[in-house]
This record gives sequence, structure tokens and C-alpha cells, in this order.
Amino acid sequence: MRARNLLSCGGERKRPLRLHGTIARDIGVRIVGGRIAPGCVLEGEIEASERFKVSRTAYREAVRILAAKGLIESRPKLGTRVSEPRHWHLLDPDVISWIFTGNPDERLLRGLFELRTIVEPAAAALAAERRGADHVKKLRACLDRMTEHSLAADEGQQADCEFHGTLLEASGNPFLVSLMSGVAAAVTWTTIFKQRKQPLPRDPLPDHERVYRAVASRDAPAAHKAMTELVSLALLDTTRGYASRRHARARPRHASHE
Repeated sequence: MRARNLLSCGGERKRPLRLHGTIARDIGVRIVGGRIAPGCVLEGEIEASERFKVSRTAYREAVRILAAKGLIESRPKLGTRVSEPRHWHLLDPDVISWIFTGNPDERLLRGLFELRTIVEPAAAALAAERRGADHVKKLRACLDRMTEHSLAADEGQQADCEFHGTLLEASGNPFLVSLMSGVAAAVTWTTIFKQRKQPLPRDPLPDHERVYRAVASRDAPAAHKAMTELVSLALLDTTRGYASRRHARARPRHASHE
């Protein structure tokens, strides 16, 4: 099976939303963004359906989506409450996309990169030991597409997503493979986030090339080191952009003098 068939790169960004999906996204963005705090009770079905100007069935389906992602919990007579963050399915591709819709909580941002630092270097090392010729071809094809389109374009971002997913697949570990959609969404949305206000601060393709060469040559220690550096530099790029946006929001506005 080809990696691109396994991946949902970027979650809902790659597919149009139905009405209940749009409602779920609207509420989900406000929850993960902190505008609806844990423990808050959502408005009732009748009131919500009137506010959103949708049928009760559509709103009910949106609530089911949010509950399935661990963001809310419904109990008889107690209503629908926002869950504590420890219950959120943070590696769900849609939840990741909602986190990056605005400026993500810095704790969540760093936590996501901590997870990548734990998982991806180990996966790259295993991939170097276990990869097949087809995995090497997929990785090379992804790099060629990233070079052709750049990470500023959807095609390049898709190729980047598939590159990381192929490494997890090549690890041969079914538990690592199960993380594929979450890691892929994290890669895609951090790349989009870094470019939201400005171009990428540097070219990350050489970092990917080093990972590829190590995996292709079956050098597990080099693959581990190269992927560790790739994720570390990606975190630096992301937090640098995050800090600059936060500073811009905090900067006082001065009246212009003519």
C-alpha cells in the first residue's frame, strides 16, 4: 500500500466540511483555543440549533463528533460539558488542525514537538534497519516533489507529510504506524503555521535529505541523529515565528505624526 493512501495530511484542510462538521469545527476551535473553558456547560440542543440556524439533527451530530474526539462529555440531567484537556484526543488530525487555526497554546505546541522528538528519531532508526526498496523509492519521490513545489505549496506540504509517514511505515512497528495520521497532521499544520505571516525562515530540505541518505544507507545511528536535528530545527523555526507574532500583538500602537 502506498503511503499517500494511508495518510490524511492536514485533516479537514484537505476535504470540504458538511454542515455538522462546520459546527463541530467552530466549537472545537473555541475549546482548544481556550475560549470555552473545561467544565463549561454548552447550551442546550434547541438553543444551539437556533443560534447556528441548523436543524437539531445537525447540531446533535456535531456534538457526537466532539464527544468522539474527547473534547466534550454528555451526561443525562447534567448537560454537555467541556472535558479536561487530559481527555482530548490531541493526535486526532482534526483536533491538531483546530489547535493551529489560531495561535496555539505554547504548552501544546512544545508538547507536540516533544512527542515528535521521542517518536520520529526512533522510527527513523528502525526504518534504516528495516526499510525495503519501495520505501526508499517513496522517500526519494517525496523529496523530489518537495524540491519541485517547495513547502509553500500544497503539493510540497503533501509530499513532506508523506515523507514522515513513510518513515513510520518503514519502521515496521504497528504501534508507530498507528501514529501516522497524527504525526502527518502535525507536520502539515506546523509548516502552514510557520508560513502564516511570513515565508519559511530557512530551507528545511537539506534536513530531510540527511534523513533520507541515512535511511537509504541503512545507517540507524545517523538516521536517529538526522531526524533529531530535523525536529529540533523545526521547533526552533516554529517557536521563532510564534514569538514574533506574540510580540507583534503585544506591541503598543503609537499614533502616527504627519
